[in-house]
Amino acid sequence: MVDAKGNKDERDKGTETQDGSHETQSELVKSDAVELEIVEVREGAFGIHGTGDTTGFGGLTRPVIMPGASQRPYGGWYDEVADQLATITELDEAIEKVVVDRGEITFFIRRHKLLDTVTHLRNDPVLRFEFCSSVSGAHFPHETGRELHVVYHLLSMTHNRRIRLEVVAPDEDPHIPSVVSIYPTADWQERETWDMFGIVFDGHPALARILMPDDWPGHPQRKDYPLGGIPVEYKGGTIAPPDQRRSYS
Repeated sequence: MVDAKGNKDERDKGTETQDGSHETQSELVKSDAVELEIVEVREGAFGIHGTGDTTGFGGLTRPVIMPGASQRPYGGWYDEVADQLATITELDEAIEKVVVDRGEITFFIRRHKLLDTVTHLRNDPVLRFEFCSSVSGAHFPHETGRELHVVYHLLSMTHNRRIRLEVVAPDEDPHIPSVVSIYPTADWQERETWDMFGIVFDGHPALARILMPDDWPGHPQRKDYPLGGIPVEYKGGTIAPPDQRRSYS
């Protein structure tokens, strides 16, 4: 809020949004999720399955909950972006759902429509998301048929806006189109996501490991990847690998 002298209320400090048409987050229309999605139930303090839990919290269980699809109005410029995408014929049925949560908007895009979507997001003058700042992966083993997720963070330098795209693929068919031809900055990021999660980016110019050795077996950030490890010597003592440590639960 702004007083008669043009000064912002102390309560609004730190809540400014990137969109100049909305001064504070409190002025955005809140969008409630229709339902919550439970994707996993974690056990213990760190979600360890089948190995020794030395934390003392082996009996602890908690659900991993994701926000469900949001309903319009999403608030502010979010609706403008969604409306513009809806007018593009090539993107018919491209958007699986839209989630507004924690001050971010995420468009879940069907993978066969990904390249069409990012092309329009970059080139359309109303959208102009020119820069892909991040590509990352996630693995939800209990989300049958949707185990592998790829998240893209896009920035519009023209309009000073940020959105997220999320694309899913099953373990049995871990293929997602590469966006390097549209966003060259995704080159090494897609390589890292392949290295850590085993997601194959079709059309990538040189999809190879970037963190692990070329002959490394498996993909270390997948939830089904064993903890493994090697014994560590410390001042005459030896610490066993995580999967060989004593369980107190």
